[in-house]
Order: sequence, then structure tokens, then C-alpha cells
Amino acid sequence: MARTALHGCPAPAKLNLFLHVIGRRADGFHLLQSVFQLIDRGDTLDFDLRDDGAIVRTTDVPGVPAEQDLIVRALRALQAAYTRRHGRAAPGMTVAIDKRLPMGGGLGGGSSDAATALMAANALWQAGLTDAELMAMGLPLGADIPFFLFGQTAFAEGVGEALQPVDGPDCWYVVVEPGVAVPTVAIFTAPDLTRDTKPITIADFSRRQSDSSDLIGFGKNDLQDVAARLFPPVAEALAWLGRFGAARMTGSGACVFCAFASEAEADRVLQAVPAHFKAWKAHSLAAHPMKSLLQINEL
Repeated sequence: MARTALHGCPAPAKLNLFLHVIGRRADGFHLLQSVFQLIDRGDTLDFDLRDDGAIVRTTDVPGVPAEQDLIVRALRALQAAYTRRHGRAAPGMTVAIDKRLPMGGGLGGGSSDAATALMAANALWQAGLTDAELMAMGLPLGADIPFFLFGQTAFAEGVGEALQPVDGPDCWYVVVEPGVAVPTVAIFTAPDLTRDTKPITIADFSRRQSDSSDLIGFGKNDLQDVAARLFPPVAEALAWLGRFGAARMTGSGACVFCAFASEAEADRVLQAVPAHFKAWKAHSLAAHPMKSLLQINEL
């Protein structure tokens, strides 16, 4: 019997272990190189089938009207693909969100939510789309969505959509939320943003990972200096966390992170976090947990 609901669906955060801006396309989009790392902290979503074709988000998300929510937009895109493939109207979905990841934090929360929604709906609706088809569908909505659908540590190029699997560190991260939301457009339009970092190869990253005990010592985040200048709490968080290791900003900010070999080391740092910062620990993930959840449910 077909399932009518999937509850407790994980939408994990990502970290950019490095983020280089190597150029700019004619359409204004920046060309990037990065390694995306999943971590075991994120949002959780519940999905329930509807027979009226409606997409209904039952959770209020401050500052994000339902019509603008990537989850709603992604599900409507999948409905259109379903109708084209099967020749009939797609089912609907009710979605509830337990939102843990901050907006404007560089953790990919909205894109991860949308990717989990696509995976869940593709299964519940029995839509039959492949991962590659879902990734192509997600890209126009958000550049990070294809990575979450790809579902494993990845070396990313292009605008973030050209992905190759890569081994990342097996470690614990301390992540600090500086308490500000960083709008991506403000960073990418800054006149002092570095846009000509020399391109690297996947072998460059892999070789550094195998040769060094410095867990995130490879490369840099080209967006970090701009974000720290425009948003002083980001600079403060980097300076504080940098006392314990190689602290780095993820994505376009605002969250900053540092890697540790053991949970005990991460716990010691967390005990010292200043009261005006929110901070937490997370472990690296080799694969997206939604993939195994769907296998367990045999959808």
C-alpha cells in the first residue's frame, strides 16, 4: 500500500570548506569552486499527501511568505513535471517545518528544505523523476539545491551545479551564529570582492586532505573579507573562533565554523562561547540522511 505521509524528514545544513570566486559569466553570475560538506544538524520537515492538488505550508516562517518559499516553489515545479509525464494533475502536499537553521547564515537551509521536499514528494507522488532530473529542476530555484539532491560531499564548480564526489574530513565542527543575516546579493555585488582566484583541480583538494592534519586548511573563502567588513559581528565571530583553530565563514555568511578531530575538543570550545553568540556542534556527514530514510520506507 502506498504511503500517504513522510514525517521527520531531514534537511541537513552544509558547510563550504573553501569557496573561491574564479570569474564571472556574461550574465553576471559568478563562477565558483568549492567543496560542500553536509553536517548532521538541520531542519526537519513533515509531508502529508493531499487529494485536492494544493501545496499548503502550515508553518509560519518569519520574512518568507509561502508563495516565495523555495519549498512551495519546488513542489509546484515538480507538480508541473508530474503532469507532463503522467498526463494528469499531480497530488497536493501539506508541509510542516521544524526550522533550526538561521536564514542568511550560509548554511543552505532554504535550499536544503526544498531538496528534501523534492525527494519526499517524488517518492510519495510516485512521480518517477531521477536525481538528475530533480537537480535540473532545482537549479533555477536555487544554486545550492542540486548539491543537496546530489547528497554527498562534493567538489563544486560553475555556479555550484557542476558536482563531483570527493572525500571530506571525518570530524566535528563548532558553528557560531553571529546574530546577523547576510544577504547574498550584498556580498556578490561588493566592488572589493575578489573575482580572479586561480582555479584549482579536485586533485589539489584531495591531496591537501590526505597530507595535512589541518582539517579545513585548504584554500579560503573569497567572500569572507567582504562579509566581515560589512557585518562586524561576522568579523568578531571569526576572531573569537580563530583562537581555537582555522576558523572560516561558510557560503556568503554569516555563520563561521572551525573543525575539530574529536567531539570532546568541540565541547571544550562550546563551553567558552561568549553569551551573545549562539553556537553548536555538528558532525560531518558522508551522505544525505534522506536517501537512507527513503530506502527504509521503500518508496
